[in-house]
Amino acid sequence: MYGWGEHFFDWIFRGLGLSTFGAGGLPVADAFTGATPLALASQGWEHVTAVYSPMEMLWGVIPGSVGETSKPLIILGALILLVTKVASWRIMLSCLMGAAFMGLVFNAWSFDIYMQIPWYYHFYMGGFWFAMAFMATDPVTASNTNTGKLIYGFMIGALGIIIRVMNQAYPEGWMLAILFMNVLAPLIDHFVVQSNINRRLKRVSQ
Repeated sequence: MYGWGEHFFDWIFRGLGLSTFGAGGLPVADAFTGATPLALASQGWEHVTAVYSPMEMLWGVIPGSVGETSKPLIILGALILLVTKVASWRIMLSCLMGAAFMGLVFNAWSFDIYMQIPWYYHFYMGGFWFAMAFMATDPVTASNTNTGKLIYGFMIGALGIIIRVMNQAYPEGWMLAILFMNVLAPLIDHFVVQSNINRRLKRVSQ
């Protein structure tokens, strides 16, 4: 009776234990978790390169979320969008320029360990390419004017790097940067159109 009362549920654990099923399947895993390059970058770039090589980050042989993995495949998707004229090349190009510009600015300051990361390595880490190709180019929420698209994309690239570097508790800033610029997109288009109207009126008055 003592054994029955004290170990009432032992049969459950014994039935579900490794001794029942064996340990043959243990070496095979569906997935694994680990620190992403962005999580390691806050400690310094040497911590990133000690775990992941640039080629591993480029091809996506790293832990990470959607859009943080294979950059060449994402770029291929971006080229398809450009060829089919679904996405705007102005937004993509200006987004790339904005991110590179802000990375160079932080490299020039370098008063924080995250700012010392070479600017081009920001394109190896995180979801920049996915955000640039498939999120920033959304035709409904992006700017509609050609000049507005250049401003819109540049600001997304710059803001994304600022959020990534300055707010390390929020490791990736592309979603926040895109949402913020989505709010400002109509205002940007308004000023661009108004500027064109004023310029034409001035030309006519002369």
